[in-house]
Amino acid sequence: MMTRMMQGLRRPQGLRRLHAEAGVTLVEMMVVIVIIGLVTAIVVINVLPSQDTARVEKARADLRVIEQALELYRLDNSRYPAMEEGLEALTRAAGPDGAAREAYIRRLPNDPWGRAYLYVIPGANGPFDLFSYGADGREGGQGVDADIGNWQ
Repeated sequence: MMTRMMQGLRRPQGLRRLHAEAGVTLVEMMVVIVIIGLVTAIVVINVLPSQDTARVEKARADLRVIEQALELYRLDNSRYPAMEEGLEALTRAAGPDGAAREAYIRRLPNDPWGRAYLYVIPGANGPFDLFSYGADGREGGQGVDADIGNWQ
């Protein structure tokens, strides 16, 4: 009787074999980690240059918006803001006669690298120059470090 009970407690042969093969080996884990690393490297290599291009395009778009606000200011006031007033004059809500009006631009954006856009009047390339020094923050440069301005 005891042997019959013991036979009933035995596991079937197929289940025992499955249990011995279950699990993941260290080699399999390492292969998966290497594949994930390769895919990550490919994505990073392809995405980072696009980020630099997007920043340059954002700076150009910001300059166009600020330039339009400067033109509206000139239409209302018959002049561009003086150097002393700077671009901050575009955010003030007052017309040429001092009457309250909507601001020409809600807020002045910073360039994509976190610095303020530069404004010079009179400009070397027109009535005014509006520009950013690019990624390096210094005059001149090439590629992403090149100056971005309303003269381009």
